[in-house]
Amino acid sequence: MTGSPWDDARRSLAGLPGGGLNLAYEALDRHVLAGRGDRVAVRWIDRNGVATATTYADLLAAAGRFANALDALGVRAGETVATLLGRGPAWHAAALGTLRHRSALCPLFATLGPEAVRERLERSDASVLVTTAARYRRAVAPVRAGLPHLRHVLVLGDDGDRADRADGADRADGASTVALEPLLAAASPAHTVPPTSPADVALLHCTSGTTGPPKVAVHGHEAVVAHVATARAALDLGPDDVCWCTADPGWVTGTSYGLVAPLVIGATSVVDTAELDPARWWRTLAEQEVSVWYTSPTALRLLERAGDEARRGHDPSSLRVVATVGEPLGAELVAWGRAALGRTIRNTWWQTETGAILLCSGDGDPPGSLGGALPGVTAVRLRCGDDGRAAVGADGRVDVLDEPGVAGELALRPDWPSRFRGYLHDEARTRAAYADGWYLTGDIVRSDASGRYAFVGRADDRIKSAGHLVGPWEVEQVLLAHPAVAEVAVVGAPDPVAGEVVEAVVVARSGVAVTEALELELIGFARARLGPALAPRRVAFTAELPRNESGKVLRRLLRHPAAASA
Repeated sequence: MTGSPWDDARRSLAGLPGGGLNLAYEALDRHVLAGRGDRVAVRWIDRNGVATATTYADLLAAAGRFANALDALGVRAGETVATLLGRGPAWHAAALGTLRHRSALCPLFATLGPEAVRERLERSDASVLVTTAARYRRAVAPVRAGLPHLRHVLVLGDDGDRADRADGADRADGASTVALEPLLAAASPAHTVPPTSPADVALLHCTSGTTGPPKVAVHGHEAVVAHVATARAALDLGPDDVCWCTADPGWVTGTSYGLVAPLVIGATSVVDTAELDPARWWRTLAEQEVSVWYTSPTALRLLERAGDEARRGHDPSSLRVVATVGEPLGAELVAWGRAALGRTIRNTWWQTETGAILLCSGDGDPPGSLGGALPGVTAVRLRCGDDGRAAVGADGRVDVLDEPGVAGELALRPDWPSRFRGYLHDEARTRAAYADGWYLTGDIVRSDASGRYAFVGRADDRIKSAGHLVGPWEVEQVLLAHPAVAEVAVVGAPDPVAGEVVEAVVVARSGVAVTEALELELIGFARARLGPALAPRRVAFTAELPRNESGKVLRRLLRHPAAASA
């Protein structure tokens, strides 16, 4: 490299002909203009397992039609277009069409219920929503009257169901429900990307809401610089790769590495429109010759629990890189990956707010390590106060920890290109995310002398028990080493003496009898390895752990064990 990794990534991009930077232009137009339009951009796998291919030229035409459809509706640059769609061609066309139109894309999880949809559409100022007929009836129609900003709902038919027909205004305030297919059929595929500044708003990502109401993180078109640089550095992604990112479109990963990075780099993406099925996923890895697989620890645990039968007959030997995101990667999964995949699974760390991978583990890192900061990223630990967060003095200063092994809040120098520009309409929360020139992640970590990080827990998940601050992750990793434990989440349970006591909520492996004797065995197993201060005082058993749409465990629901117990 001849400069910073961000500068190198910028130089690899084309830029708009008149200057500026547009994310969709980098993903599509520049490849077609360079004569690479006949390359396969995406292989879609439908619910019946049949794969079809779309070229870069095909995808450019679909995105152009969508952008022109927005123009036909009078949608202006800078307005928010939300999507309530699953994986598939419709989402790719809507997302890329929105970005090339210079509107702001706000992807939502297709499984959200009416109140969750209403809250996110309201917080993002969405004026357009793209969804299916069934999802409209289930999740949008019940709350639409309370969304005055939502002027147009563009509806696709699904499962043989025709989209609701409403060619004009269907409400007194002029809001419309429009069948999208005829709108696209009437639109031209030729569309010129308007002048776009790198700072123009491109993406509005709603945070998961695991610790409070969802926030809307604002990202600009410049984020594409980090998408490209980090996909190369962390995933080793190149134009000859077949990349499968399993993340839902509603999650930031589904946009950054499921949509943007592979297209900009010129790779081929695999998109499976069905939900996780272990045998199907093994078949997809083998038949599609996936070389770069970006998934979640939750998905890998399901494959591991399915056993050898699900994999039988499917050889994923084309895999070069396997990486995970969404929750910490435990040592037990690293060991399984080496045995089942023949690869050391890379652990990546980032957040909705960071917009791109910032930490990544390597082959030589301890199992479960977050690894070190990627080139161009400055990461430190900050000393924490009694509340478990970085201690900020009266003068606004913070204390950077130098000694290895001490837990502190992970903080980042905010100079990477995909950093969020703030929370929409929430200046107070935006200001609270920074101190003394650092972005405060809210994650507690330790590091060794070489600067490799180990995850301790979320600051707001840490348990304060009899004066000890306990990181759930550390306890969970010990319990996962017990042969009876398939999954576990550790939370703080109220206690009149200690304030909180450590409680483990366990999913037992198939065939294991859940008994009082097993509970005592697990408590003793943890005490022998962690000591009495950190080990759980109680163990509860459940059939499955509650998770949000991106696979993260919702610990706030487990703080009331009766709600989670089987």
